[in-house]
Amino acid sequence: MFTKNSEPVSLLRYWTVRYLITLCCGLVIIGIVSAYWIKYAATEKELEVTRLFAEEVADRVVDDEGNMLVGNTLHQILDNRRKFMGVDRNLLLFIKDQKGELIYSRPGQLPPPIQKDLDNLLGEAERADKVKLPNGDLQYVVKKDLEYNDKIIGKVILLFPETDIKVGKEELQYLVIMLGSLGMLGWAVIYFHSRRLSEPIQNVVLAARQIVEGNYDVPIHQPIKEREIHELVYTFKEMADRLRQLESMRTELLAGVTHELKTPVTSISGLVQAINDQVVSGEEEKEFLEICLKETRRLQNMVEDLLDFNSFAVGAIAVTQEEQNLNKLIREIASQWKIVHDQDTVSLYTNIPEKQTTVYVDPGRVQQILINLLNNARQAIGAGGKIELELYETPADMRIDVTDNGQGIPRDEQSLIFERFFRGSNKKDKVRGLGLGLSFSRMMAKALGGELVLKESTEDGSTFTLILPKSA
Repeated sequence: MFTKNSEPVSLLRYWTVRYLITLCCGLVIIGIVSAYWIKYAATEKELEVTRLFAEEVADRVVDDEGNMLVGNTLHQILDNRRKFMGVDRNLLLFIKDQKGELIYSRPGQLPPPIQKDLDNLLGEAERADKVKLPNGDLQYVVKKDLEYNDKIIGKVILLFPETDIKVGKEELQYLVIMLGSLGMLGWAVIYFHSRRLSEPIQNVVLAARQIVEGNYDVPIHQPIKEREIHELVYTFKEMADRLRQLESMRTELLAGVTHELKTPVTSISGLVQAINDQVVSGEEEKEFLEICLKETRRLQNMVEDLLDFNSFAVGAIAVTQEEQNLNKLIREIASQWKIVHDQDTVSLYTNIPEKQTTVYVDPGRVQQILINLLNNARQAIGAGGKIELELYETPADMRIDVTDNGQGIPRDEQSLIFERFFRGSNKKDKVRGLGLGLSFSRMMAKALGGELVLKESTEDGSTFTLILPKSA
C-alpha cells in the first residue's frame, strides 16, 4: 500500500498517510459517539418536556376539592397546553382513577390494535419506562401520580413513539463541520510537523551522497530542537569530519609509505650499482655492502610491520597468555632496553613495588608494547631527557605508566595519535617510520584484555598508560 515495487516511500508521505488513516478512524468513532450523545440529549429533552406536560395535566385534572375533571372541556384545554408546550401531536394520554380504571384517553378513538390490547399495554406501562405496541413500535412512558391531600387518587400515563424524537439538522451540521474542521486541522498539523521532521533527515541524505562522491565538507548548521534528530545530524557531521581526517591521513600514508619504502630501495640500488661498476673496492666496497644489508633489514622490518599490523587488525595473530610475575617482567624489559640504548643521552628510571604481582599475559606482547612506548618517549625527549617507568595497582587492574619530559603532544593531535599511519607534526620531519606503533600497541593491549591510553600530555611531557587485567 505504501510502497511501489517494494521501494520505500518518503517519510513525509509515509507518516502523513498513516496519521490521516488514524485520524479518520478516530473521527468516525468520535462521530458515532457524538451522534449517540446528541440522540440521547434529544431524548432526555423530549422526556423532560413530556414530564412537564404530565404535571400540567395533573394540575388541570384535580380541582381544589379532590375531584377529577375529565369532561368535554378537558380536551380543548389539554390540546391548547400541548401546543403551547410543543409536545408532539402523536402523544397518547391516559388517566386512571384510584381503582386503576381508565377514565380518560386522548385521542378519544385509539387504533384498533392498541384498543384491543389496551389493558395489557397500560399495565406494562405502569411497570416500565418503555413499552412495545402490537405493531412493534417502541413507545416511551411518562407517568405522574394524581394527588390530593398527600393521597394518590389516580395516575396520568403518557406514551409517545421513539420515532418522534427528532435530532435537529443544525446539530448534525455542527457535528459534521466540527469533525471536518478537526480532520483538516489534524492533517495540516501532521503534514507540517512531518515535513519539519523530514527536512534535517533529507539534509543528512544529501550530505551522505556528497560523501559518497568524495566531498567530506558537510555544511549542517540548522538548529534542531528534537534531541534524537539533533544527535543523528551532528553525529553524522562528526562522522563526516572523521572521514575527512582519515582521507587526509590516507593521502599522507600513501606519500609516506612510498617515501619510506623508496628511500632504502634507492640507497641499495645506488650502492649496488657503484659496486657493480667497480667504482669502489676494498674496505669501501665492504662498507657499501654493510650499508646495503642495513637498509635491506630496515626495508624488511617495515614490510613486516605492515604485514603484522594487517594480520593483527583482522585477528589473525594469536595471543598466548601465561602466568607471569609482572614485577620481574617489567624489570627485565627495562634492563634490556637500557642495554640497547645509550644511557649517557637518556635516563630511564623504574618505580616497581616490592610486592609481587602475578597476572596472565603474553610476555612477548607486553614487551612489544613497552619497548614501543619507551622508543617513542626517547624520540620525544632527545639527548639529556628522562623517562620513568612505573608499575602500580588499582582496585580493578594493574597499570604501567611510561612518562617522559619531552615537549608533549599538541592538543589537536591527541585524539588522533592511536590512528593507524598517523604521524604527529613533532615526529613527521624528524623520525622515519610508518606511524603504526601506537595503533599496533593498542590492538595488542586490547587483545590482552586491557587498554592503552594517553593519560596526559602537556608542554612538560607525556604519560602513556598500559592497563592489564588482574588474575582471576
